Amino acid sequence: MTRSTSYVHRALELFAGFGDREALVGGGRRLTYHQVAAEVRGLAGALLRHGVRPGDAVLVMLGNAVEGPLLQLALHLLGCRTMWIAPVTSRREVDEFVTLAAPDAFVYDARDGDSLGAEIAAGLTGVPVLCLGPDGAGPDLGAALDEPAELPAEVPAPEAFLQTSGTTGTPKLVHHRESFYQQILTLAADFRGAGFPLLRHLSHSPMWLASGQITTLFNLFTGGVLFLRQRWDPAAFIATVDAERLTSTFVTPPMLYEVLDHPALEGADFSAMFMFNVGAGPAAPARLRQAIARFGPCLRIVYGLSEAVVICALPGLTDDPEHPERLRSCGRPYGDVTVQIRDPEGRVLPAGEDGEVWARTKLSFAGYHGQPELTAETLVDGWVRTRDIGHLDADGYLYLVDRLSDRILTRQRSWPIYSRPIEDVLAAHPEVRAAAVIGVPDPVAGELPHAYVVPAPGASVTGDELIALVTRELSDTWAPGAVEFVDALPLNRSAKVDKRALRARYAAAHPADAESVGTGIGSPA
Repeated sequence: MTRSTSYVHRALELFAGFGDREALVGGGRRLTYHQVAAEVRGLAGALLRHGVRPGDAVLVMLGNAVEGPLLQLALHLLGCRTMWIAPVTSRREVDEFVTLAAPDAFVYDARDGDSLGAEIAAGLTGVPVLCLGPDGAGPDLGAALDEPAELPAEVPAPEAFLQTSGTTGTPKLVHHRESFYQQILTLAADFRGAGFPLLRHLSHSPMWLASGQITTLFNLFTGGVLFLRQRWDPAAFIATVDAERLTSTFVTPPMLYEVLDHPALEGADFSAMFMFNVGAGPAAPARLRQAIARFGPCLRIVYGLSEAVVICALPGLTDDPEHPERLRSCGRPYGDVTVQIRDPEGRVLPAGEDGEVWARTKLSFAGYHGQPELTAETLVDGWVRTRDIGHLDADGYLYLVDRLSDRILTRQRSWPIYSRPIEDVLAAHPEVRAAAVIGVPDPVAGELPHAYVVPAPGASVTGDELIALVTRELSDTWAPGAVEFVDALPLNRSAKVDKRALRARYAAAHPADAESVGTGIGSPA
């Protein structure tokens, strides 16, 4: 399809209206909206001069740099298909991604000193290579942005292909069409019309994540200020929130726990915070209570995935004595989202019954690039199968109990159990900082929960005491077979707890069970 305008043209009109208001901050740069619009057009012109053509598939490898959103908008202004590599992923995954993407051009950041970009460039025979920075394997895109650009009058509709976070195995290429970006524009217009304060948002979510795409573009489309940070550091996070009077941010539960436990938090000013988003994994209610006590009702739980970026939200989080269970909820459907809970045959279940979460929204993906069978399994009649297990209550609040891949089946007990309730009980102990649970083989039960626990400094709690706590709070059906104390839980590149790494750790420590760990329903599919 060829068209003369896209969502980028509308965005550039918005930027013109926002004028000299500050827009992007990061990497030592502070750009206004006028400067952002000029750089987007300048980058588009530079891309054309260096051989990129409308409709090309352009492979992009870039961290959470200021140039990320500028490059995306420039490429989409040309109607290109952006194929975003996660530079922190394994080399095997990168090679698979590059092969599947079959790019017409490659752009990477040559300023970080990493040789990976140059290595990828060397393997792309006949493909134009462009760089950010002067010392890469191709021309520096930023060298001559002030030259006037003759942009094409008509270009194809832009598209993007993003990596999943790797929670369930090798990342897939999640395909988003232009309708995804048009919906972000609509949500931003609704936000502006509702009279909310301008966002000053601190983001650690790069553009190769769907959450990074919507976070970045929503903030720019609302006229706020977006602060981009390449690396996570809790002390720097606290200092930036305080110094820049930030009103919005997004963290994962492990990141939140680091902030809560950091000595720099004492005395830091978070009073300007309007929307403190927590998501990408379950947060323990005990830690959320600490966050509410410290930050007030600005906390907002969000739930989504690469395939359907925002499914539910729970804003203004409080420890409501009439509904204490809601600290375990991820809220109600957001915007145009419809949520259903279904059984394995696809039948809709009533409130209170656990089943797979299905979601329908304009922010859902179009499919997995190059994987039609998996697309057909996941995208069914416009509904996204999330592979998460949960239930809705009578008021429409969604409660997640696990992923399908993390369900623990015990043959003797003949009843599935889930890691989330066990993790919440463990994390509620005052001497526990974080906990994660996996299913491991057991010759009698079939599978048993195995808990990894990060103790608080100076903790004296024992594994037996924690097992007794779970037994008392849930039942012996849910009790871990063992508790293993660790200094920290492994995180994947999205700062989620990496249960694949925990399964590998268990298998390495128990070689006799190695062939059984992660098989069947509990496998990291």
